[in-house]
Amino acid sequence: MEKRNPYIALIGNPNSGKSSIFNLLTGLRQKVGNFPGVTVEKKVGTFVLGSKQSCQVLDLPGTYSLYPRRTDEWVSYKQLMTPDAGEKVDLAVVVADASNLRRNLLYVSQVIDLKIPVVVALTMVDLAKKRGIKIDVDCLSREMQVPVVVVNARTGKGIDQLKSTVAQMMHNEVLGQDFYPIDNLAVDAIHEMRELMPSLSNYAAVHHLINHESFDLQDELQDRIEKIEEKYKFNHTKIQAEDIQLRYKRIRQVMQKSVVEESIEKRKMFSEQLDHFFLHRTWGYLIMAVVLLIMFQSVFWVAEYPMNAIEYGFGALGGWLGSILPEGWFADVLINGILAGLGGILVFVPQIMILFGLITLLEDTGYMARISFLSDRIMRRVGLNGKSVMPMIGGFACAVPAIMSARNIENKKERLLTIMVTPFMSCSARLPVFTILASLVVPNKNILGIFNLQGLVLMGLYVLGIVIALAVSYVMNLFIKIKEKSFFILELPVYRQPRWKNIVVTMVEKAKVFVFDAGKVIMIISLVLWAFSSFGPGNKRKMIEQEFTQLIKRDPSNESKYQVEMSSKMLENSYAGIIGRSIEPVIAPLGYDWKIGIALITSFAAREVFVGTMATLYSVGEDADENSETLRKKMQSAKRSDGSTVYTTATGYSLLIFYLLAMQCMSTLAVVKKETGSWKWPMIQLLYMTGLAYLLSFIAYQILK
Repeated sequence: MEKRNPYIALIGNPNSGKSSIFNLLTGLRQKVGNFPGVTVEKKVGTFVLGSKQSCQVLDLPGTYSLYPRRTDEWVSYKQLMTPDAGEKVDLAVVVADASNLRRNLLYVSQVIDLKIPVVVALTMVDLAKKRGIKIDVDCLSREMQVPVVVVNARTGKGIDQLKSTVAQMMHNEVLGQDFYPIDNLAVDAIHEMRELMPSLSNYAAVHHLINHESFDLQDELQDRIEKIEEKYKFNHTKIQAEDIQLRYKRIRQVMQKSVVEESIEKRKMFSEQLDHFFLHRTWGYLIMAVVLLIMFQSVFWVAEYPMNAIEYGFGALGGWLGSILPEGWFADVLINGILAGLGGILVFVPQIMILFGLITLLEDTGYMARISFLSDRIMRRVGLNGKSVMPMIGGFACAVPAIMSARNIENKKERLLTIMVTPFMSCSARLPVFTILASLVVPNKNILGIFNLQGLVLMGLYVLGIVIALAVSYVMNLFIKIKEKSFFILELPVYRQPRWKNIVVTMVEKAKVFVFDAGKVIMIISLVLWAFSSFGPGNKRKMIEQEFTQLIKRDPSNESKYQVEMSSKMLENSYAGIIGRSIEPVIAPLGYDWKIGIALITSFAAREVFVGTMATLYSVGEDADENSETLRKKMQSAKRSDGSTVYTTATGYSLLIFYLLAMQCMSTLAVVKKETGSWKWPMIQLLYMTGLAYLLSFIAYQILK
């Protein structure tokens, strides 16, 4: 049998620099955020030991102790206690934050007592020094009876020493006494448990007695463990409380020998001083509102020039190709299919890069965690808590990973409510739709000389999404009958200087994801739409072409007018036109025509497809000479069959509200099913969000028309 590569578990408290060390060890890129709960699933990478032996590194979710509460903590816990076949941990690298050493050593001590070879990676030593904490690393290593290596997770200093220490420890037999002799608390129960499962350490035996129902064990083994519990009256809560209390007592002794702390009062931390201002009961909320306002204003301010340049470039390219290529299907598919779809993708890349860059900046500096803290009071009134803010803010980027990050919420009801309302957060896929529609119906002017009106409307949409989410959560909270106590405990990271390289990398990566992932969907749908818009059933289109050819021969002076009319009628009688006409009666009360109807259908694949759909439909339906016009101009001049303007103020705002509220993302529905374990909740989500979008869009159109 072929020998498998060793498995190294990379574990530690949230926000300790674990994900950064994973990147340094493996060379893989992974999102690193300056708040707890970034890693919600185990991630795997590979690095080579000095002996040229490859190792699998498992980056496990952050956890505070071996007594899990959150869903993501259970991932780490089960990997250590009952790993999947072939993934038994051969060595654990426990990342410990030197600036919060007492709390981090609790987890270190617990992992040591599982009798797994352990190497401690001590991070944030420079921050500990600023706090007046001096650590004797050699003494700490002797007291904990495991190697301790100082690593700077930001610069990579110490990573080579960590690798060599891991190589030395990989095949070492675990020696030494337990950090804390847990068998003193339940001698007989632990002894009998180890007779039943000889491979367990004393501490692992205790955890099997406490959590065996959650482990994948055979029924016979489960029954025998139950009998041991009953026989010795094993009290889970009492054992757990005494274990933690006595471990902290031993940790205090270790720290007295190896750590010197200067008076914190003399060296008041800069972060604490800032928090007096940023977390103020009044000013804190005002500052948060200003930060968000600046963020959304910047999306329009900064992105306007590159967007205009991209629009102009694609318009000019389309016009040039139209003038040099011979008429025919190839020129048509190139200009009206591929080029129109590509332009609809690339024009929004600047806005997406700016939005993600600013969100990463807030995460990196530590302010994002403050937004969670400030929001807890509001969240609790509608059935959520402050931890719900992280998934909801993540929803501004994409609902799929945001919903997965809700595993960080311990309370089942609050987690379910968070999942159900997170899609109301305006994800990056909605941004292109909001931008194109806002530019049609909102004047591009400044308020008070500094605030762009379109930027204010964009922020208003994001705020409206939040308000609707809170209102829906309040209503759902009354109907979902899950009773469970809830606590909001959040570690506030210190304020840090942003890592500009990390911000730039994130911006580039998110742009690549949009262009290559969402872009593929948009391009495919654009080409399918071109085909649906260029062909139709029977001879109807051919008869229309013959009719207008005769008209042009009789009246050549009005050729351009006839060409426009012919293109419009040909489009109406295409497959796309027939589909759009069939659903027009349903959407007409919202102010939409059949072209918008087609966009609503295609948007269920991905919301951003709306722009590509409109680009294709309006390009196919126009004269080749007009391809130099931008999509915004084409939509602005769009007319209904009766000659009225399509994109009036009423229709524009109705569409904005519909795209804000409707559940138009198959990927989100799939991940909700995965996270809730049932199709019940995603179906409820689809129905109530689409119904709410239709109702409020109808009201907006009827009021404004």
